[in-house]
Amino acid sequence: MAVRIRLSRIGATKQPSYRFVVSDSRNARDGRSLDMLGHYDPRREPVHIEVDAEKAKKWLSQGAQPSDTVARLFRSVGILPEAGKS
Repeated sequence: MAVRIRLSRIGATKQPSYRFVVSDSRNARDGRSLDMLGHYDPRREPVHIEVDAEKAKKWLSQGAQPSDTVARLFRSVGILPEAGKS
C-alpha cells in the first residue's frame, strides 16, 4: 500500500481551503483518509498553514510520501529540510 500525504479540498465553491491528509494513493482526492494533519488556507493574507508537526514527522518516518505541493508547504513551515541542503 502506497501511503501519500496530500491535500484534500474543502470549502465552498470558489472559496477553497485544504486539509493535509494521509491516505492510500489509490483513494480519491477527497476520499477516505487515514489521518488528518492540519489545514491550509491559501485565500488568507498571509497564507495560513497549520500542521501538527509531530504527526507529520511520524508519518514521514514510516514511509509516507508527500505530494509535490505538500513537500513545498512542509519546507515553508520547517517540517522538511530545504531542497538542496543536507
